[in-house]
Amino acid sequence: MAENALVDRTLGCLLGAAVGDALGGPTEGWTPDQIRERWGGWVEGIVPPYFEDWRTARPIAPYHKGNGHVTDDTLMTRLLIDVYLDKRAHLDAYDIADRLVPRMIGDQTWIPELEAEALPLQRVFLAEKYIALRLHWAHVDPREAGVGNAVNCGAAMYVAPIGVVNAADPDTAYAEAIDVTSAHQSSYGREAAGVMAAAVAEAMTPGATVDSVVDTALRLAKDGTRAAIEAVCEAADGVGHWSEAIEFGTLRDAVRPFDTVADTYRDQGLGARRPSRLHSIEELPLALGMLVVAKGDWEQTVFGGVNYGRDSDSIATMGGALAGALGGRDVVPAALVEAVSTASRMDLEQPARQLAEVVAEIRAADHVRNSRVHDAYRRLGEG
Repeated sequence: MAENALVDRTLGCLLGAAVGDALGGPTEGWTPDQIRERWGGWVEGIVPPYFEDWRTARPIAPYHKGNGHVTDDTLMTRLLIDVYLDKRAHLDAYDIADRLVPRMIGDQTWIPELEAEALPLQRVFLAEKYIALRLHWAHVDPREAGVGNAVNCGAAMYVAPIGVVNAADPDTAYAEAIDVTSAHQSSYGREAAGVMAAAVAEAMTPGATVDSVVDTALRLAKDGTRAAIEAVCEAADGVGHWSEAIEFGTLRDAVRPFDTVADTYRDQGLGARRPSRLHSIEELPLALGMLVVAKGDWEQTVFGGVNYGRDSDSIATMGGALAGALGGRDVVPAALVEAVSTASRMDLEQPARQLAEVVAEIRAADHVRNSRVHDAYRRLGEG
C-alpha cells in the first residue's frame, strides 16, 4: 500500500536531514583543500574520521565524527520530535523549558560520537548547553532565554520538525519557530530558525519546487538573513555542479559579507557570533544555495554541503531536510539510511512516522479551531 504524501515527505525530510548530518560530520571544520587531501578527493559517501586517534586529537576529541555517526544536529532534532510526541500540539518557548530541557539533562541515550550511553547535555555544544543553564538553573523567562547566547546555527539546525508540523503553511511555521527558538537564540540565529522552518513547510507542499522554497525564504526572511540568502542563491543560479561552486569559491564569496565567522574558521575575532541586523549565519544560505545548484537533487545538495567544509554537518543537515521534503523518502538512498542507522544505533524511521501521525492530529485540531474562528467572524458581520 502506497504511503500518503504527508508520511512520505516527513520521512524524506527527517531521514534526509539525519543522513546529511552523518555524512557531513567528518568534514566539519575543515577547508575543501584539507578535505580532498585527507580522503584523496571529494567525499561522496561515508568516510572515517579526519583523525584516526579521534579520542585525543585536537580539536576533534573526544568525538567520533565519521563512519556514519550522526551528530548533535540529529540529537537535538530527536529531542524536539519527542516533545511533539509528548504534547501532541503546537509548541512554544515554554515547551523547551518544560519538556525539552528535562530530556536533555535527564534522559540517557546512545550518543554515537561518544560511543556510549550518556545524557544529551554531555554531547551538545556550548550554545546548546546554554539552554539548560538559562532555563533549568537560572529560571529565565523562556521567551527571553536565548538572549546572550552565541548567535549561531544552533537553533536552525534542528527546527525541521516545526516545518513538518506546519506542512504547506510556511507563515505559521515561521511564527512557531520564532517563538520556540526564543528559548535558545536571538538575532539572526533565531531569524534563520524561523526561515528554515518556513522553507521546510513550503518544501512539504504538493507541487513545491526549489524556486518556491527560495521565494518563501526570501519573502519571510528579515535583515541580513534575507540579504545573504538572496546573494547566495543568485550566485548559485547557473552554477553547473557543487564542485565548481566550491573550487571557485562562488558561494563562499557571496556569503562572506554577511558572515561573522571568518575564513580562518577556528580562529575567530571579537565580532563573531554577536547579535546584528546586518549579518546572517552561513549555514542556511549555503544549504539553499546548494539546493539551487543541485536543482533539488538530494545527493548533490548534501554532498555540496559535505565538501564545502566549515560547518558542513549543519549545512548538509539543512540541505538534506529541504531536498528530502521536496522529493520524499525515495530520494534518500536506502543504503545510506541503513548504514547510518546501523552505525549510529538509531532507528531513523520510526520517529518520523510517529511525527507524521501527530501532525495529522495537530492539523485536525487546527481545522476545528479555525472553523470556530471563521464562524464567529462571519457572525460579527451579520446584521
